[in-house]
Amino acid sequence: MIAAAVAVVCAGAVAFVAFGPLSAAPAPTPSRSVAAPTPTPTTAPEPTPSAAPVDALDAPASTTVAAVSGASVPVSASAGGTATQTLENPQASGAPLVFRVVDQQDGWVEVQLAQRPNGSTGWVPASAVTLSEDPYAIVVTRSTNTLDLYKAGKVVESYPVATGTGGTPSPTGRFALTELLAPTNEGYGPYAYGTTAFSDVLNSFGGGPGQIGLHGTEDTSSIGTAASHGCIRMHNADITALAELLPLGTPFQVR
Repeated sequence: MIAAAVAVVCAGAVAFVAFGPLSAAPAPTPSRSVAAPTPTPTTAPEPTPSAAPVDALDAPASTTVAAVSGASVPVSASAGGTATQTLENPQASGAPLVFRVVDQQDGWVEVQLAQRPNGSTGWVPASAVTLSEDPYAIVVTRSTNTLDLYKAGKVVESYPVATGTGGTPSPTGRFALTELLAPTNEGYGPYAYGTTAFSDVLNSFGGGPGQIGLHGTEDTSSIGTAASHGCIRMHNADITALAELLPLGTPFQVR
């Protein structure tokens, strides 16, 4: 078993997690395996402009996800351009590298990256990835502290959650799930998803890069309120249900 530690912005502290075997429950393609944060690029990627207002509901009936098929993948700033960085597969944790697809063009695939600034994307060769369709999407609404689970464009479940406080709000935007973690600290529940989102307020936090997580909690009284440093908290039973269902690359919107 490969062991490592990852810090994500959580509710008042840092959740350090160990990478290890997860549930044996069947998982959609691509794998829900644990992933590690991606390396810092040598050339900063550019955010992809959003055609719709950030608060406009975005729950697609299906999302294309890309699983890297080789030992590494070159990432370019434009389709057919020179590589500005190379991402390893599997990652340091031993987990596969999976992306949400933003666009496709002439043998190239534009993917969302877990890098600042929020919304960063890069282009990878289509020949370097295996594409599949994900029918799920999750949407967090800060004003109501709720998370809606969509399948094929329709709400199939709604969960109460805790979001960021006024001083450290959960960033709004269109993101994706990037990694599934098993926290060693029971305060963060049985599972925590890493995402492509980063705090708009905290550039670093507890040794981590200010990455936003979606995780469980033992502080059930915080659910339904604005209580975290930006992460999304759920009841443990609810995050377990999502962990057994959602593959990496699933679109994750905060509005």
